Amino acid sequence: MSSQGSVSRQSKEEQDLYEMKKAAAEFYRVNRVPQEIERALGQLLLLQPQDLYGYLADYFTNLSAPPRISRLKGREVYDASGQLSIEAEVFCIVCNKEKSMSSAAVSSHSAPMETSLDWKAKSQERVDHVVTAVQWINEPLNSMLKDQNPCAQSEIDHILSSFFMARYLEEKTRNRENSCSPSQPEVVAPSPTPMQTKEKKNADKVKKSNMAEKPFVPAEPSEPVLHGSLAIGSLSLAVVKTGAQIQGIPLYKYIAALTGREAPTQFHIPASLVTLLSCGKTSPGKLNLLKEVILIPKMGQGVKQAPQAVVCDSGAPTVSYERPEQPLDLITEACSNLELTLGTDIHLAVNCAAHELMDYSKGKYEVATGVLKSPDELADMYQTLICKYPAVVALIDPFRREDADQWERLSKATGHTCSLISDITYKSQAPPLPGVRGFILKPVNETTVSDLICITSKHKGSVLMGTTSSEPCNEESLSDIAVGLGLDYVILGGLSGAQRMLKYNRLISIEEELAQQGILVSKEKHPPPLLHGKTQEQNREDSLKEHSSQPV
Repeated sequence: MSSQGSVSRQSKEEQDLYEMKKAAAEFYRVNRVPQEIERALGQLLLLQPQDLYGYLADYFTNLSAPPRISRLKGREVYDASGQLSIEAEVFCIVCNKEKSMSSAAVSSHSAPMETSLDWKAKSQERVDHVVTAVQWINEPLNSMLKDQNPCAQSEIDHILSSFFMARYLEEKTRNRENSCSPSQPEVVAPSPTPMQTKEKKNADKVKKSNMAEKPFVPAEPSEPVLHGSLAIGSLSLAVVKTGAQIQGIPLYKYIAALTGREAPTQFHIPASLVTLLSCGKTSPGKLNLLKEVILIPKMGQGVKQAPQAVVCDSGAPTVSYERPEQPLDLITEACSNLELTLGTDIHLAVNCAAHELMDYSKGKYEVATGVLKSPDELADMYQTLICKYPAVVALIDPFRREDADQWERLSKATGHTCSLISDITYKSQAPPLPGVRGFILKPVNETTVSDLICITSKHKGSVLMGTTSSEPCNEESLSDIAVGLGLDYVILGGLSGAQRMLKYNRLISIEEELAQQGILVSKEKHPPPLLHGKTQEQNREDSLKEHSSQPV
């Protein structure tokens, strides 16, 4: 009996083992494991690499399942100006293990009209902004992007933008409902005092005197920055960095491939526009008009060869002046001492930031303390400056968007000697202003990588990438984005601060890498639109002529 029982147990164990081997063989066959092992061993014998197991590891890693997003993490950090911000981190499942792939942050930048808030309100506004962004990343967006392919940038950006738009419409509806409060009982205004009557008569006189001038165009209503919008731009940037890492290529090449055009075989480095001086509204002097005086290096020079000796060690100093000629005279003298010729070796651009100078109670620009200029008077002032300083070849935001007539007038007066540039960070979908030849775009808040690609494609050859005063501390991606999008110019600010020098150094690194690979194109072969481009109206007219000349 014991002998028969032993045989029976042995037969069952053998049967189980046979079934297990059979299942294993089928499993391996279905997944082509024997064929891949045979091919790997064949290649190993043929190549005989020094690191045998390293070769096998790479071979089978290439056969592994593509990474998928496993989770997202949002955290509070501080930016370069010491302000609260956020950082978005992307985790993926790689070779059956969760791995942190990349993290990113974009600038939190308020729309121009929001700068009137006091510091307490601004501080609380930022806290609410950041807390909401972290909550978006760690909860709803974490679930929405789980298992998504991190290399599907356009699909992920569409998810992010759709989520943002849904929240935006919810907030808009909520604000509309809150504004519809029940009607209040009518309050009868008291009779004006004699002093008030006198003040009203004086105000009427001022109003009548202003009627002789062109009517003042009130400010366009600005869209408030939606709390949490930082999450969108930060996540989009983190995902594109993840995609580049998975593909094993530099970020600028990955972004170039995302643009939809043929994979470029050559790249050029955008010229770095360096801020030399700041004489804006926050400077200690009376002058408000020149927020930034910017150096434009000579075309064809590398990043390291640009004449940056004009800038002091502390970067872009804030100087105290009363008249706009004073800082320009200072730079002229410095260039002369350095044997640099303004208008040949280097040119200048001026960021006027005119929207910050408007005194809405008077309907004029306060170009210096106590000095007010109407839009027409300001246009005359610019013409005088450009005639006196021909090295100034670009004006950034010389007027508010509302003063379209003055944009057009100044453009016609300056012709090709000076380009007018508009910051479209918050008005990217608005029709272009008359006379504008270039656009500044800053990746902030809800701006996705796909948005950047779309806008630069729409304004092909006319976009300058810019930075804000609240840049992330350790984010150098802006340099890769500018190179990948094929931009001619990038404005990185003054030569101070780790957040700026990180981007300058990244441009130098890319330049050296492209030169070593023999795919760096000289900038001289790419004339910049900043100096020679057409206005948007001229481009539109050329396009219409081209279409009308085509046979039906």
